[in-house]
Amino acid sequence: MECPAQTLAPKSIHKLLLGSIVPRPIGWISTVDERGVPNLAPYSYFNAVSADPPCLMFSAQLRRGSPKDTLANVQATGEFVVNIVTEKLAEAMNATSAEFPADVDEFQAAGLTAAASVAVRPPRVAESPIHFECRVYQIVPLTDGELGGHLVIGRIVHIHIHDDVLIGDDKIDLAALRPIGRLSGPSYVRINDIFDMTRPTVPTSKTP
Repeated sequence: MECPAQTLAPKSIHKLLLGSIVPRPIGWISTVDERGVPNLAPYSYFNAVSADPPCLMFSAQLRRGSPKDTLANVQATGEFVVNIVTEKLAEAMNATSAEFPADVDEFQAAGLTAAASVAVRPPRVAESPIHFECRVYQIVPLTDGELGGHLVIGRIVHIHIHDDVLIGDDKIDLAALRPIGRLSGPSYVRINDIFDMTRPTVPTSKTP
């Protein structure tokens, strides 16, 4: 297959991206609207951006030309929480991917516990072992198309990590965390086959 990207329909590009860029981490984003109603939804257009300043990003597509609840909430309040999804939470995470009406609390719908955050208003998923509380750093509109949406960059203002997934002060025990990743369609992946490679060093030239 060889073709200029502009000749493909956005839906085809969407499928190619989701099938090629795998596995993708899942950002389980909790927000509240201006009335304080919680919202919780998973995003696999998600990743780390920077450690200084500490920032995360996710991309929220439009739904029938209008912002999804998550995007509308971060635009209105400027705050969100990223909750890390583990194997035990896979079914609950999937339940929150349904397109509920804006007045539905996905925490209750998925049988999850909403825990108060420290620095922001949106609650955390108590069952998740890692949470990143964020304030919006920048929102970048991409297009108004159905598969365009907005890139949301959040600055991390508070971090919660359960001691049982932490090694020392700053290393995550992946065997204890057991995160899952997103593939395409209905498919997900477990992290159960890890291998290590040491980054090579470039020999320095010696002056004769």
